[in-house]
Amino acid sequence: MSSLTYDLTLAGLSVGSAAALTGVGLIVTYRATGVLNFAHGAIAMVCAYVLRQCVAGWGWPLWPAAVLTLVVVAPGIGVVLERFVFRPLSVLGGDPAQTLVASIGVFVLLVGGAALVWGQGARDDAPELVPVEPWGQLAVALVLAAAVGAVTRWTRFGRELRAVVDDRRLAVLGGVDADRVAAAGWAFGAFTAGLTGVLLAPYVRLDPYGLPLLVMEVVAVAVAARMRSLPVAVGVALAVGVAQSQLTRLHPRGWAAPLVQAVGANLFVVALLVAALVLPGAGARDALPRAVTARVPEPPGAWLVAVVLFLLPLGLAGSDLHTAVQVPALGVVLLSLVVVTGRGGQISLGQAAYAGLGALFTALLAAGRFPGLPQVPELPALALSVLLVAPLGLLTGWPAIHRHGLALALATFAVGVGVSRFVFAQPYVTAGLSLGRPASFEGDRAYYVLELALLCAALLAARLLRRGRTGRALAALRDHEAGASAAGVRVPSLKLLAFVAGAALAALGGGLLGMGLRAFDPGAYDPVRGLLWFAAVVVLGADSMLGALAAAALLVGLDAGTRGGVAAATVGVLAVLVGRLPEGPYEALRRAATRLHPRRRARLTPAGAAARARVARGRVGGGAGEGGVAGLAGEVAVAGEGGVAGDASVAGDASVAGGGSVAGGGGGARSHRAAAADGEEPAQGPPAPDNESCKGGAGGNPNAAEGRVPTHAPARNNAPARHTAAARAGTPILTAHHLHARYADFTALADVNLTLLPGQVTAVVGPNGAGKTTLFHCLAGTLRPAHGRILYRGRDITRTPPHTRTRLGIARTFQQLAVFPTLTVTDNVRVGAEQTATPDPTAAVDRTLRLLHLDGLRTRPAAALPTGTLRRVELARALAGHPRVLLLDEPAAGLDGAEVAALTRLLRALAADGTALLVVEHDLDLVAGLADVVHVMAAGRVVASGPPARVLTGSTP
Repeated sequence: MSSLTYDLTLAGLSVGSAAALTGVGLIVTYRATGVLNFAHGAIAMVCAYVLRQCVAGWGWPLWPAAVLTLVVVAPGIGVVLERFVFRPLSVLGGDPAQTLVASIGVFVLLVGGAALVWGQGARDDAPELVPVEPWGQLAVALVLAAAVGAVTRWTRFGRELRAVVDDRRLAVLGGVDADRVAAAGWAFGAFTAGLTGVLLAPYVRLDPYGLPLLVMEVVAVAVAARMRSLPVAVGVALAVGVAQSQLTRLHPRGWAAPLVQAVGANLFVVALLVAALVLPGAGARDALPRAVTARVPEPPGAWLVAVVLFLLPLGLAGSDLHTAVQVPALGVVLLSLVVVTGRGGQISLGQAAYAGLGALFTALLAAGRFPGLPQVPELPALALSVLLVAPLGLLTGWPAIHRHGLALALATFAVGVGVSRFVFAQPYVTAGLSLGRPASFEGDRAYYVLELALLCAALLAARLLRRGRTGRALAALRDHEAGASAAGVRVPSLKLLAFVAGAALAALGGGLLGMGLRAFDPGAYDPVRGLLWFAAVVVLGADSMLGALAAAALLVGLDAGTRGGVAAATVGVLAVLVGRLPEGPYEALRRAATRLHPRRRARLTPAGAAARARVARGRVGGGAGEGGVAGLAGEVAVAGEGGVAGDASVAGDASVAGGGSVAGGGGGARSHRAAAADGEEPAQGPPAPDNESCKGGAGGNPNAAEGRVPTHAPARNNAPARHTAAARAGTPILTAHHLHARYADFTALADVNLTLLPGQVTAVVGPNGAGKTTLFHCLAGTLRPAHGRILYRGRDITRTPPHTRTRLGIARTFQQLAVFPTLTVTDNVRVGAEQTATPDPTAAVDRTLRLLHLDGLRTRPAAALPTGTLRRVELARALAGHPRVLLLDEPAAGLDGAEVAALTRLLRALAADGTALLVVEHDLDLVAGLADVVHVMAAGRVVASGPPARVLTGSTP
């Protein structure tokens, strides 16, 4: 081995060892807590600053300062974060999206705090803890990896660690102290972060922004190891480190030489792009928690106040006006996050890259340096740059089609880092580049007016994307992606639209920001800024355009009016509190203000006052009788249509396709039962996504009927014969032929055949793990069978996606409710009507709401309704598209006896109208009284088929 090769290998091992330490720390934290710690680099930076402060600032000896930093400060940071930031989130359910927001908040808080304490300038006097030779660092990385592997594999703590990762709640029930395990994981992860920062600081720029980003670039080694394998992480880190060092020997020539050199110097960034965009995703949960993506209620007059505040800078001059010029431009950039994240529910950590590309393309076009295009004035250059950047939104939109949650966060972050390193940081692109303002808008005041005009245009564009059919589809995508697809929403196309529109808005804002500063500053668009912008928009109202404007004013105003870093620290504090303020700071302040005011005494509505007077007259007359309690119930049921009792009166069991009024003679008891079932129970939270179902194997919920009180007698011996002419003729509408499906080594379906006829109710029953749900998903399109065919009206739809099946006429419901909680009842149903090409969506919505007696709940948000009503809302959405086939996955789960009886009558009516129904259900009484044909499944096979009176005799669910 030549001397140069040996030296470069040693240098690569040094870099790879530090990257291996980062990978080990990230994996340990993830395995102990389920959190991908985006704050890892910030913790490394803080520890490097603490060691430098002790040695260079206070004159301490090196090793005592190192022991204090690595043994006390670093683990202490980890324990504090676990106890006060992430433990409250785990108590609330440990949503990965919420922990992601919190970890980004910690990152921003530590970066802002470091900028406040130590300033924003770079330091070159960080103490050197180990010699330049890599053997010490390599030994530390290998020993730590081996020790962690031994502990997790062969000790009791390791078994407890694996148990907590697999199922925290079950581990707690088994006697495991999950909090202790999580605290240990966080302490060790913070220790490795501190060690990485201390080892890297002497050889890189020590500043609040550069070192955290450098550490987070090597997250690729943890992603490549699937966040589990320590040997793979160490091996990838050392290999990439050595390869990056060896590539410095290359000196290419020609037009591609600068790009090749940039790739060689940033091989960890290339590895991050490959790991995030090519390898399977590290997380699979939905994008963001609904509490932070839902629209924040805006105080009365808030927009008027905003208009006044944005007009005030027109009366300023000098530096104040020059600073204010940044606010509208940044507001446009943050509006892009409202579209992508707030409305579309997609995590996007790379918007700073699109903003920077907008500024860079504007400068290149105005200078005549853009390849293949002539020089153009600044304003047309800005418009052209928006058109050029918008298609680049596919860089993050395409991965979003198949990635969610943490995996999408890593993909968008990787794109932002890649653009920053390979475009913004390259002199061949930005050297000698300047950016002027459009003619006639050179002055700050004139330019501010131009910015306000373009900000209004951006607000209008964002409003159009958030309203109407597209806005409802985006909200449905955000609330429940599988439910949106089942409603007919073209989910892949809609995601691409959101990211392309977001890229266009970000490019417009970035170009305005660059022209306002009269320069292209790569530092203004680095990935750390992207994390800060994302956190600011999320905590101030992700789906609020007013929140985006407030975030822009906050970020610019605090940094300009105080020391640099105050804005980042403030946003970081708010993001860290996401677990304690799940509904956001606005709602917390509103509730606090409400508590300060004395409560007003509740007043009866006119209907309530009349009812009280009638009760009083009945008591005076010596009894209730006809005009007493029974008459009162009937009156409330009638008078409630627009009053307080309206929600209950339209929700009774007799009112659902029952063909009778709840008012009058015998309506009192029935109306009372309806109110108890549908109108008066405490509102439940948003339903869990379908992929969070707590089921055993591939079967159904063993407690599907829990809490239900049967009020209908078994009807196994008198199953109705309700075949229509089409059914008697034997014309199939949906058939499955020889379906096979597997999950790893488990066979879920084995040679299953099924035929659905128009006007016929087909039921599938069987124990948990029998394959019922797998068969249902194959028919609905959410799972593709390994073998076999599915035909709809003679057309092969085996590979057809769910939204296309819905548009063809195959609708479905979910076992776990799939409604859109941030939309009203009307909008929930309208999504189903609009996305299925219904000729008159409004008439279809009105007709469906009347059919299911949801008229009185039209404007109610779905999140405020009880389970029984939500079942009807979901069914109404499915029926609004006039389906020919209706697939129902445990439709009676969570319903009481009265609601089950009403559901049975409705499904019978649909079958009589010619709809083919498939019901997967555990309630055999419901199946016996509803189904025409029953298929019993066991071990992935259909073991019995026929009429319910014959098949269900002696069957058990």
